[in-house]
Amino acid sequence: MSDPNPAIVSVKPVVLPAPGRGEDLQVRVSAPVTGDGLPVVVFSHGFGWSMDGYAPLADHWAAHGFVVVQPTHLDSRTLGIPHEDPRFPEIWRIRIEDLKRVLDELDVLEASVPGLAGRLDHDRIAVAGHSWGAQTASTLLGARVLDPDGAPGEDLSDPRVKAGVLLALTGLGDDLTPFAAEQLPFMRPSFTTMTAPALIVAGDHDQSQLSTRGPDWFTDPYTCSPGDKTLLTLFGAEHSLGGIPGYEAAETTDESPARVALLQHLTTAFLHSALRPEDTGWKAAAAALDQDPAPLGKLRSK
Repeated sequence: MSDPNPAIVSVKPVVLPAPGRGEDLQVRVSAPVTGDGLPVVVFSHGFGWSMDGYAPLADHWAAHGFVVVQPTHLDSRTLGIPHEDPRFPEIWRIRIEDLKRVLDELDVLEASVPGLAGRLDHDRIAVAGHSWGAQTASTLLGARVLDPDGAPGEDLSDPRVKAGVLLALTGLGDDLTPFAAEQLPFMRPSFTTMTAPALIVAGDHDQSQLSTRGPDWFTDPYTCSPGDKTLLTLFGAEHSLGGIPGYEAAETTDESPARVALLQHLTTAFLHSALRPEDTGWKAAAAALDQDPAPLGKLRSK
């Protein structure tokens, strides 16, 4: 019988030199105590958070066989960088560079955790993120940011990344509020080149202050991207999707342990099957949700 509470180890901060960034990159690495050939999930936090957030997901993934790497981006409240800092308009790009730096330095990160060396599978890598972090992660899967003239910008995808989990990822830039259109020009994505497999999670009560549209805005990444995508719509969920940023986090407006437990289960199953096609856990999890007499959400795939 498998251990219902597998032990994990977490090390922080692992500091990766980042010349030109203004701050070296601080990273948290979490991993199961046992097991080999471990796949990797690089997680990008939402605005203001840090490597210390999202324990409900990071700890669960690590306990179920993943090495979870969580960089602290420059917008983190722990760094206190003011909005007038000259780097601020470029933080969206620096965030993407942070994820790529993590991939470049996996050997260093692996060596930083006692007992982890030699246990990673560098060919099975996924990215995940929540809110702004999902936007950051989506670019490694092939999404692009439109130039001011509406043309797709630079291709920032990374072939090392095989799949993604995009949680509360904002939609197209056609219906931004005036504030968002002026202050957040990177929120004009194109998903037409986001070709990598992804699970996209949207809450049907997630009403953003950045868009004039309703919660369906968060389904654009599914609707507007090519196939091999799955959309999980969570019933009653707002932007925190039940509480994934942290246990008892103040910004959670829709606290729901059951919703978080479902997300833990489904994202874990998706990641395992996306990174190891012979794994049937995702099919079983999807079928169980479909057959649930009182489901907390619904799945659509293409």
